[in-house]
Amino acid sequence: MHDRQMRVRRARRDDGGVTVFVAVCVLALIGIIGVAVDGGAKMAATERADYVAGEAARAGGQALDPAQAVTGKAVVADPQEAAAAAQAYLRAAGATGTVSVSGDGKSVTVTVYGSSDTAFLSAVGIGSLPVTGHATATLLHGVTAPDEGN
Repeated sequence: MHDRQMRVRRARRDDGGVTVFVAVCVLALIGIIGVAVDGGAKMAATERADYVAGEAARAGGQALDPAQAVTGKAVVADPQEAAAAAQAYLRAAGATGTVSVSGDGKSVTVTVYGSSDTAFLSAVGIGSLPVTGHATATLLHGVTAPDEGN
């Protein structure tokens, strides 16, 4: 009887040991899944921010300085018009950001700022992740198609 009591006592001492291990593993797996899901959402939001920045830069690049364009000597953006056109595109897209036109008017740079809401990381106090998109449109002049041997 003494041997049987020892086995019962030994079994009781391990009660719950596996449960703690499983709980720790489940929490770790939930954390890994959360980082993957929220990280993927941030990547998607960054892609969208890059896209919006690119389109806003293109919109700004369409605002040419007519005095320069008519002469055919230079194709440059009108700095105020380009910035206004890019900002208008950002507003229409529901985005916020900054616009800058280079000093020579040959490029328009847009940076978009935003955030990506989290699903899993909010459980540990991270409600959103910052997102930034960036693009530059460069105005070209005198680009011709390659000679096809004619």
